[in-house]
Amino acid sequence: MSSSSLFPEKTDWISAHCDGGARGNPGPAGYGAQVCDSNGIVIAELSEFLGIRTNNYAEYSGLLGCLQFALENGHSRLRVVSDSELMVKQIQGKYQVKSPDLKPLYEEAKRRIAKLEKFEISHALRHKNKDADRLANEAMDRGMNRSPAKIPVITNPAVTKPGAGAPQKATPYPQKSEAPPNPYAMLRGFTKGGVIHVLGGATLPDGIFVKIIPE
Repeated sequence: MSSSSLFPEKTDWISAHCDGGARGNPGPAGYGAQVCDSNGIVIAELSEFLGIRTNNYAEYSGLLGCLQFALENGHSRLRVVSDSELMVKQIQGKYQVKSPDLKPLYEEAKRRIAKLEKFEISHALRHKNKDADRLANEAMDRGMNRSPAKIPVITNPAVTKPGAGAPQKATPYPQKSEAPPNPYAMLRGFTKGGVIHVLGGATLPDGIFVKIIPE
């Protein structure tokens, strides 16, 4: 195999599997994406905590993250795979975008797509999107303080040119969104008549999931 085949041209296709999710809808949300070159070699893994958002917001954020990676790194041809049928069909023009929260994200995605030479997006079932799902869950875990906040930069020795020195570094995990404090992490209360009463005068917003542990 020649060295040129190890290093695809920027005009070659790259592919990205992306996923987004929220624990609660809305709830702590994040997206993840794994980007591969035309030889199937992983060149980047993206993961970002988004704060309290909806599932669909997180799905669109994953797409935007992939588009941003392609544009910032000079890749003009991008294939995206997502398990969000709604987002895929909206981008394909098969569904209308009626949500006022999603419309700005849709419009921004279309603007970024227009800057590429070629773009394709397709739907895949969740079990075929495992790596992106894992990265999205890692983002949510970081936001909920369930894993270390400091994530190492990913390197890929397989794509290092002979004699080029250090391995090529893929894009590090974005750290743009700081994890907000979670005031509901450890509250105490009791149930009476099927109603949860929180001690200390605290109130819970709509949509919060609670775990009840008998004492």
